[in-house]
Amino acid sequence: MDRLPAGVSAISGQQIAATGSVDIGRTVGQLAGVQTTNLGPGRDKLLIRGLSDGAFTGRTRSTVGTYLDEAPINYNAPDPDLRLVDLDRIEIIRGPQGALYGSGALAGVYRIVTRKPELETVSAGLAGSLAATKGGDESYEVDGYINLPIVPGRLAARLVAYSDLQGGYLDNISLGLANVDQTRRNGGRLALRAQISSTWRLDIAGATQNLHSNDTQYVTVASGKTSRPSAGTPPIRTNSVREAHNNDFTYGGATIQGDFDWGSLTSSASYVHHVYSSQYDASATLADNFVVRTGDIGAYFEAANADMLIQDLVLRSPGAGRFNWLVGVYTARTVERTPSSLKILSVGPLVTTAYTESRKDRRVEYAVYGEGVYDFAEGWSATVGGRVFENRVHTKSDVAVTLPYDSRSFDRTRTFQGFSPKIALQKEFQSGDLIYALVSEGYRSGGFNSSGLFAIAARRATFAPDRLSNYEIGAKFRRLDNRLNVRASAYVNDWSNIQTDQYRPSGLAYTANVADARIVGLEAEASYDWPFGLSLQVNGMFADSRIRNANADFAAQVTGALPGVPKVSAGLLAAYQRSLTEELTLRLIGEANYIGPSSLSFNASLSPKMGQYLRARLSAEIVADTWRAAAFVSNPFNDTGDTFAYGNPFSFGQLRQATPQRPRTFGVRLAANF
Repeated sequence: MDRLPAGVSAISGQQIAATGSVDIGRTVGQLAGVQTTNLGPGRDKLLIRGLSDGAFTGRTRSTVGTYLDEAPINYNAPDPDLRLVDLDRIEIIRGPQGALYGSGALAGVYRIVTRKPELETVSAGLAGSLAATKGGDESYEVDGYINLPIVPGRLAARLVAYSDLQGGYLDNISLGLANVDQTRRNGGRLALRAQISSTWRLDIAGATQNLHSNDTQYVTVASGKTSRPSAGTPPIRTNSVREAHNNDFTYGGATIQGDFDWGSLTSSASYVHHVYSSQYDASATLADNFVVRTGDIGAYFEAANADMLIQDLVLRSPGAGRFNWLVGVYTARTVERTPSSLKILSVGPLVTTAYTESRKDRRVEYAVYGEGVYDFAEGWSATVGGRVFENRVHTKSDVAVTLPYDSRSFDRTRTFQGFSPKIALQKEFQSGDLIYALVSEGYRSGGFNSSGLFAIAARRATFAPDRLSNYEIGAKFRRLDNRLNVRASAYVNDWSNIQTDQYRPSGLAYTANVADARIVGLEAEASYDWPFGLSLQVNGMFADSRIRNANADFAAQVTGALPGVPKVSAGLLAAYQRSLTEELTLRLIGEANYIGPSSLSFNASLSPKMGQYLRARLSAEIVADTWRAAAFVSNPFNDTGDTFAYGNPFSFGQLRQATPQRPRTFGVRLAANF
């Protein structure tokens, strides 16, 4: 992949295990320009290259396509936060990838590649860790795998299972509860590989995960203070309702691959069932919108039940000769049901339903795509590709709301069609160095708004498609017998009609086209391996965005830059390894990741600052042939920097919100392979 004309990176399974990167949030510091929000486990969205449509998660399709092996696993949902265990690698492709990956890859692709069953070898592994957080509860993690050849050389199975608990560390003084933000996660995978013949192979896989958080992980900050919690001040909550969250994920898929004289065929079919729900304290919105009594409490519940069916068929040339090609046919069908309700809890106890919405979205996508690569001179090649697509959206919604508002129904259908091109030119030198120029595009289809206490004005009932054009140059260098590797790229992005999820004063969500933007960025990654056992990886990104042609109907004043991402971010990973005896090796690892300041929202009048903090982790490990033992500390300086200035849409703008880092945490981990 590092020979592609694009900003490509990978993290090996060995590095993921060594750094304790058990979820996406812990990998981002190792990758230039890759970040996440920090609302809480199973609630976050992934961002690449500073291409942010805002920090909130709503109806807009994700800007980053997340893949589990060959299957796209997200649409507009928050990241499922799959535990990264028993992986082969993580792959990142930056920049719009609409030509090959379609609508969900406006900013790039994040691909989780699992380890596949081994046809000849019986193996197993088990690992576990315990950790203690300053001022919080203990945490644990346990995971294991087993690989079993069923018919040696022909059929094998691989089973992975895991369970973890993140102890809470925030206190709710209103409810008199300590460490309210505990999260449990359980899941596993089962994979089968059948070598049908010397040229045909079938992979069948299934995965499931259940994630439950007792509460969100933001705190409230005293009025007049910055959103950065004070060092030494206990992080507290003041909510009247527990803000629990569930994120349940199920996947099943099959991929068949075969070779012919003229090339190869890969056909992947997958099914994703994703159910997630959240509850919020909505008390702050009651007095402004409903007739209530003093002491009444508002509780808002929202859920989503999404089913995705995807079929992707790809034909490829054999890879020999000066011209190579691929052609693909893609179909996807998504059905999403999203019930929501706002209830008023009065003394008595009496529960009144003030607002409910029952919404159903059907989305169907068809696409034909392809690209050709021609080596027209020594070391020179040109790539031309594109995707022709059609997306159909059908939305039905029934809203029931108490007086003085009117109940209503909504039923609309729209079809979106288009073409997403890609053109690249690259030169590969005999030394292995590579330079390239790339023009690519990404897109997202439009959709509908239906939520709200009032009937929606016609101009706000729909949101239009957006499109991002990318102009990029890059270089990849290898020096000193491949001990030094450098990748750098500079890019200019024109983003038109940006879709963004926002909240009305009532706290209910809507989607709008906010503005156009131009983004100028520079990113770089470098690694160097010293012969005495020290290796160093550094990365950094600078992204400067400028908002243009703001939609006057969106807000009184729009921010001058894209929200949710900093101009500057950087990461460092240092690892030192030396032999202690013939059987034992010492491994020391240190990580640091800096996130610069940024604003939260496109609305300049309601956009608290966040960021400007450092994340760090240190570990020491003794490694033998069949076992490993490690001790680690995360956030060793006990930094309280605000990682995310948002938590509750119903008090957003009324109370200053912040999400501090998890306090200093010490832990130990043991692992064994059999």
